[in-house]
Amino acid sequence: MDVVAHFAELYGYEAEGVWSAPGRVNLIGEYTDFNEGFVLPLALPHTAVAAVARRTDGVLRLHSADIDAPVAELRVADLTPLSQYGQGGWAAYPAGVVWALREAGHDVSGGADLHLASTVPTGAGLSSSAALEVVTALALNDLYELSLGGPELAVLAQRAENAFVGVPCGVMDQMASACATEGHALHLDCRDLSIRQVPFDLAAHGLRLLVVDSRVKHALGDGAYAERRAGCEAGARALGVTHLRDIPYAELPSALGKLTDEKVRRYVRHVVSDDHRVEQVIALLAAGDVRAIGPVLTDGHASLRDDLRISCPELDLVVSSANAAGALGARMTGGGFGGSAVVLVESAAEDTVTKSILEAFAAAGHPAPRVFPAVASAGARREI
Repeated sequence: MDVVAHFAELYGYEAEGVWSAPGRVNLIGEYTDFNEGFVLPLALPHTAVAAVARRTDGVLRLHSADIDAPVAELRVADLTPLSQYGQGGWAAYPAGVVWALREAGHDVSGGADLHLASTVPTGAGLSSSAALEVVTALALNDLYELSLGGPELAVLAQRAENAFVGVPCGVMDQMASACATEGHALHLDCRDLSIRQVPFDLAAHGLRLLVVDSRVKHALGDGAYAERRAGCEAGARALGVTHLRDIPYAELPSALGKLTDEKVRRYVRHVVSDDHRVEQVIALLAAGDVRAIGPVLTDGHASLRDDLRISCPELDLVVSSANAAGALGARMTGGGFGGSAVVLVESAAEDTVTKSILEAFAAAGHPAPRVFPAVASAGARREI
């Protein structure tokens, strides 16, 4: 693997191993994770790969094949939350994992050398940051013999992003990267972190799930995500519950009637209804009625667009042009303000729908989006 040779070139000795962790796409359940609700992501075949070796002198060296920057050299003992490391701050993600491991009492004080390369598109809402975090956590878990399981590594990776990088994300991205299995979507209860692997073999049903990267870069550290999280928390307080997950869907109209803030009301309506949509999709998949999840996806997009207001013209265009061309359903996915959409299509209609999306973008004067199939893939693993 290239990362092995590049590690040796960079550091002058051989790596102890190579690990990978995937990006993810979320089928349904958006902004529900930090509300202790339900999500249904699947891992992508696109991965962050890391060649890693331990050190004994407390130094952490980080290098990315994807960033034109020299090796970042840090001291494990000096890692400080909310600082920036490396060009563009990319190194904060693996550095934050080292910090989170130490804060949790795990001895990684010797340090490490890491060389990373990723095929997960950045800024596309496909969890490139979680892939970096999880691959770092898994490598150090193995090398330092910490004996942590996938969910534990995911929680530590989330803490790195929350407390070290400063992005108040939920745990879905890291759990999907750490715990997904090939051929399945991951049904995650974000309250107790229980997981269930849901069979998701679209090819057996003559279907495809397309990811459409709008190429509009999203950034969750700019406050819009945090504002919506704060609004959800305000809604929960106003309704007398700890989290919006505790509002039953059947009681949503009554709950909304108790809220006076129009913005908070919209956020609550989205979260409670999206939790319900996750349950709908799970039931349809269990019944083998896979095509029927399409309209649920489209309903989810309308909620994200109108209630949460995190879509953008490009993502709306993906959904409208795909559905007009015969897609079974489509919605934006991820944190919003750009990023990607998912489109469920008959395999035979893949080319027609893709062509329609590309033509719609060209007619609107937008740069061409990147379109590729999402195949439910394996979670984080040691490669060598």
